[in-house]
Parts: sequence; C-alpha cells; structure tokens
Amino acid sequence: MDKPPYDQRIARILVRPLAGTPIAANHITAISLVLALAAAALFALGDPAAANWGAGLFVLARFLDHFDGELARLTGKTSRLGYYFDYVAGGASYAALFAGIGIGLSGGAFGGWALLLGAAGAASALIGLFLNLDLDRQLQLAGGEAVGYPGFAGFELEDGIYLIAPVTWLGWLEPFFVAAGIGAAIYCLWTAWRLAAARAAKSS
Repeated sequence: MDKPPYDQRIARILVRPLAGTPIAANHITAISLVLALAAAALFALGDPAAANWGAGLFVLARFLDHFDGELARLTGKTSRLGYYFDYVAGGASYAALFAGIGIGLSGGAFGGWALLLGAAGAASALIGLFLNLDLDRQLQLAGGEAVGYPGFAGFELEDGIYLIAPVTWLGWLEPFFVAAGIGAAIYCLWTAWRLAAARAAKSS
C-alpha cells in the first residue's frame, strides 16, 4: 500500500506521549508478547467467558504491536535487536494463539481435530516467521523494502485478526478458527513463493 494501514497511523499518534519517557520500543514489544501469551492461555481453558477475555487481550496485543516500531522511529532508536525481537514476538504470539484455541476447542465437537488444526496453525506461524526474516534479508540485499502484508484501502491482511474479538463474543470462534488456520497455511505458502522468487531474481 502507498500509505500505512489505519491501525499503524493511529498507533503513530497515540505513541507520541511516550517519546520523552523511559519506555523503550522493546518494552512495548515485551508487553504485547505477554498479553498475547496470556490471551492464548485463556483460550486454552476452554471456557467461553475466559475466551471472551482472551479475544480482547489478543486484539490489544496485536494493536500494541504497531507501537514499538513507531516509537523506535520517532525517538531514532531503531536497533537490530528490536527488529528481531518484534519478529519473534509476532510469530510466537500467533503460534501460541493457534495452540491455545486448539486446546480449548478440543473438548468440544472438534475433538482431536482442534488440536491438529491448532498445531498446523502454530507451525505455519513459526515457519512464516523464518520465511519472512529470510525474505526481508533478500529484499534488503536487492535494495528493496522489508516485506509487508498484502493490503488494500488502508487495511492489511493481518488486520483480519481483529475480527477474533467480535466473532468470539458472538460465539463463532470455531468457524473463524478453521478459516484462520487455512489462511495461515496459505500465507505461509505465499511467503515461501515470494522468497523463492526473490532468490531466483538475485541469482539471475
């Protein structure tokens, strides 16, 4: 997209008061990771009320994920450590979410299939993490920009995760879980294809 997505633009405004404080970008990354892991644990309980809280926490965690990079750029304190930490935190957050939901839903109609889908989603998130890191490196070596998510009209593909809150609260977590698992696998394959194309372009 020519412009950053809406949530990133909002984060850019909201993070400004933190520029003159001791809070650093890596602190925000750590907080977002802790919130995401707590959300996954709540989903794993298999209790609808806990899942509702978990959905809200995870949405908050993913929104905060935009704050760290914006704060680092605003204060001029970008770092290689922060770059890797942000990537790892994002991948671990999604992997934990899939695992937590899978565990939570395994006691229902899905049974063992929920565990299998959760494991597949978690694996896709972790594999995608390493694929994206490698793709970023290939693009930067070629003089391009870091990899981003496909987007349109101010929204990125990743923004679909915000829907986890309303669909959980409305009792539609199961179909969303299936769709998210399929989507994670497709995104992983798409990233692998982009990486292969980038490597091919580099060698040609």
